[in-house]
Amino acid sequence: MGTCRVRILPKEFAFDAEEGETLLRAAERAGIKLPSSCRNGTCRTCLCGSDGGPVRYLVEWPGLSFDERQAHDVLPCVAVAEGDITLIAPAARRLPQPQPQPQPQPQP
Repeated sequence: MGTCRVRILPKEFAFDAEEGETLLRAAERAGIKLPSSCRNGTCRTCLCGSDGGPVRYLVEWPGLSFDERQAHDVLPCVAVAEGDITLIAPAARRLPQPQPQPQPQPQP
């Protein structure tokens, strides 16, 4: 399968998720912060909408109701993309990039 393209709206972020990688982990690797807490699919902090792109879950009973699944809601902390997907996550933000630290200059 390889990688899947993930877009996050409304911020227009985009990144690739590796095969078997959760959407949350892929976002973090790309420097994007999604709301999260438990990372096991129960607290629902990371709940977001999607365009219905295919996902599979790493846990048997993720904290989604039947209606939420029908509406294509996703728990990125335990969801793995099985194809390209767009997430609707208004609280997503870009993580600050670490600034390079100045190297000490040798003393003469």
